[in-house]
Amino acid sequence: MRRWTTLLYGIAGYVLFLGVFLYLVGFIGGCELAGFATPTALDGPRTTGLGRALVVDGLLVALFAVQHSVMARPRFKAWLTRYVPHAAERSTYVLATNAALMAMFLWWEPLGGRVWSVEHEAARAVIWCLYAAGWATVLVTTFLINHFDLFGLRQVWLAFRGREYTALPFVTPGPYRFIRHPLYVGWLLVFWSAPTMTASHLAFALGMTVYILIAIVFEERDLVRFHPGYAEYRRKVPMFVPRLARAGDAETSGAGAALNPSPLRGEGASVLRGG
Repeated sequence: MRRWTTLLYGIAGYVLFLGVFLYLVGFIGGCELAGFATPTALDGPRTTGLGRALVVDGLLVALFAVQHSVMARPRFKAWLTRYVPHAAERSTYVLATNAALMAMFLWWEPLGGRVWSVEHEAARAVIWCLYAAGWATVLVTTFLINHFDLFGLRQVWLAFRGREYTALPFVTPGPYRFIRHPLYVGWLLVFWSAPTMTASHLAFALGMTVYILIAIVFEERDLVRFHPGYAEYRRKVPMFVPRLARAGDAETSGAGAALNPSPLRGEGASVLRGG
């Protein structure tokens, strides 16, 4: 019975995240995104005081950042698995990520205003293509890491079959040979590719970008601790901008999948850092 419960728990968390992921596409893209319009969005007219809106939105971004990073730390995982099965730890992380994002969907306060607006149709189309490319990069990168391990399905399936979980090998698939954080590059494209940049969108993009830059510090510290080869990999492979001539230096290094990256991050710490 416990195996069935753990398996169903993991599947339910994953299915819920699929819905949250699709909603996030429309939530960030806004009403202009045909086919993905959502009841709530980053953009919109301000309906409350500016100070209140800034505080609420700041707290929502902070809630996501704290959940996504703290739950990705080895010490927190050790504490959590005193109360939930080891096989369900990743699924619990995914469930908490779902909750943090849904809180953002429900309580985000649009700030109104417009920072920039690209009027040329061809230029707008290019920006929307970059937005789509960001989402594609995020999705493809999760499969390069191991999509089902990242979202906890591999863990609950192995437990259901009575098999011991084994960490994924430390490798550099595809873009990880050229940059250390392709998943973050995808997220940054998503956050900043906006043909119409409102004050709300700008605040969100700035907050999430700051979070990513801070999270990388903690993530890479853990990667160096758990994988001795990561220090050399970090020395040779750039963070975001590739040096193609030196891509071969990273052949034997890895992307940190063994640290259970978060759905959002996906590199080795934490459904936007692979925790």
